[in-house]
Amino acid sequence: MKNLNWKYTIGEILIVIIGISIAFSLNKCAENSKDSSLRKEYLINIRNDVQADRERLIVIEEELQKKIETTLKILPILGSDSNEKMQITRDIFSVAAISNFAANDATYQTLINSGDLKLITDFELKKAIQSHYSNYKIMMKDYERQEIIHKEYLGDYFINNVDYDAVRQGKFGFSDEKLLRNIIQSMNGSFGLKLKATQQGIQSCDNLLMKLPSGN
Repeated sequence: MKNLNWKYTIGEILIVIIGISIAFSLNKCAENSKDSSLRKEYLINIRNDVQADRERLIVIEEELQKKIETTLKILPILGSDSNEKMQITRDIFSVAAISNFAANDATYQTLINSGDLKLITDFELKKAIQSHYSNYKIMMKDYERQEIIHKEYLGDYFINNVDYDAVRQGKFGFSDEKLLRNIIQSMNGSFGLKLKATQQGIQSCDNLLMKLPSGN
């Protein structure tokens, strides 16, 4: 039986082990590089989404402030003998337009559904992102409250109490002014709640944008 050259054999084994270790390390480095690139892409996209949301919320904030001013202008005139009734016809229709908001949350939903949220290893940043999108859910409750008033009360009023032929002829075609005044008053309150929620949404965007990398 041929004697084994143990030094040679051990050397070969060490070479194999070192080769496997190097290959494993290279593979791990490649995975880390891929994860780092994917994480960076996610964070850049979230920043872009939040920035777009913020811009839309700024527009809504301005619209709501104007609607609150308009309702305060309308309320004293309804149910009175004021000569300004014809001048508020357009104002009544203008406050009926709903300021909609739909969060740009596709990137966040992908993070959650794919399990890639684990790529964000900064605990505070991860917590800030999750908190921000939870804030949207709270904000939307006040949006929904205002939409209910529009759909269930103002919409019904417009169907049953507005003479559109009279309006087209330049007349004040709104009957049951007391009911309309009550609806407008409720709308004023809902606009205020929606405005506060919108401002909180803007602040939430600002807070998250401060924590997110710039992407430069």
